[in-house]
Amino acid sequence: MILNFTPHPIRLYAADRPDGIDDLEPGLRLVIDPEDTPARLSMVQVGSLRTEFRDGVPVETIEYGHAYGLPDPNDGISYVVSLPVALALIPHRSDLLVPYREVRNASGTVIGCRQLAQPI
Repeated sequence: MILNFTPHPIRLYAADRPDGIDDLEPGLRLVIDPEDTPARLSMVQVGSLRTEFRDGVPVETIEYGHAYGLPDPNDGISYVVSLPVALALIPHRSDLLVPYREVRNASGTVIGCRQLAQPI
């Protein structure tokens, strides 16, 4: 069983689905709907509370912390998470998957993927 702990549906397409098509249906094999609460990484502001500006853009210094919103490992269940969550948990979890080989629409926006991958 695969559960989706990202904030959006995971659309899995056939390997030969071309990019550049706005219609979501051609080549669609499976949609994995998201669970109620996505897995996230906590964020902590580092340093002073004063915002730095670079070319007029506010920039904060933050540190990513622990992952939350993800169940404990369960036999026979894999969890789709964002790449940052998976990378943070590589040493501790072998049940995490991420979208791989993205499918993009005509404007270049990711609309799905052709596979899932297990980061190691």
